[in-house]
Amino acid sequence: MATFGLPVRLGTRIEHLEARGSGYLAYGTDVRIEARNVVVATGTFGRTPYVPEFAEQLDPSIRQLHSSEYRRPSQLAPGLVLVVGGSHSGGDIALEAAPTHATILCGRDTGQIPVPLRSPLFRVAYPLVVFAFRHLLTRRTSIGRRQMAHFRFHGGPALRVQAADLARVGVERVADRVTAVRDGRPMLAGGRVVPAATVVWATGFRQAFDWIDVPVFGADGWPREVRGVVEESPGLYFCGLGFQYAASSMLIAGVGRDAAYVARQIARRHDARSYRDVPVH
Repeated sequence: MATFGLPVRLGTRIEHLEARGSGYLAYGTDVRIEARNVVVATGTFGRTPYVPEFAEQLDPSIRQLHSSEYRRPSQLAPGLVLVVGGSHSGGDIALEAAPTHATILCGRDTGQIPVPLRSPLFRVAYPLVVFAFRHLLTRRTSIGRRQMAHFRFHGGPALRVQAADLARVGVERVADRVTAVRDGRPMLAGGRVVPAATVVWATGFRQAFDWIDVPVFGADGWPREVRGVVEESPGLYFCGLGFQYAASSMLIAGVGRDAAYVARQIARRHDARSYRDVPVH
């Protein structure tokens, strides 16, 4: 920041972004900025916990937590724990709950990396995994395009907690999703009703781009971009999205490449007068 003399606004929250002339106007409660280029780098996971609407139909006696609220097993009510969501958070919570609670982990099987993180072989396998995530699973390859929606909407493969770890502590793994409520209890897609005392919703976060008043979003809520570049709205970019270019895009091993690409596109539009403050009215 010091090298380039960039103005840094700590504690500043942008609450609205709209197109204005040949650029954009971003503003919050105490800031108003016009810019020719805008990079939305708020990440891939969003900040709004996602819980299905039918959760409110569960019996009030059932304790409900979103994974973002979970801290320790003592938060769980005595009795059966149902963890909904089979990706990273769901596996972590189920593994921790199982020693003190009968635990069911349900949700799609997102797969797992071939070699566990704790295995000595992982040092050998890790460069291969990184290579696959950076160069094979990309938006340019057919296998990458097939996996893109899986990574964005269903979670990536299990890393730390794998199927063998869950089986070892007695977690019942069910591939069915929770789809409804029957008699106040969660019901799985196959019709099984689970008599849970606690439901932990490890169902991720909702992308909330409603503060961006630019019509560049698809029906799935994600921006229509290619490698972070929104072609239909020149000067608007995204960085840090899952599978922005590859499976590695939201990881340290890949986000730098994506950021560099976005920076090169901005450089082509560079204008020394592209940034200026506007008095707050």
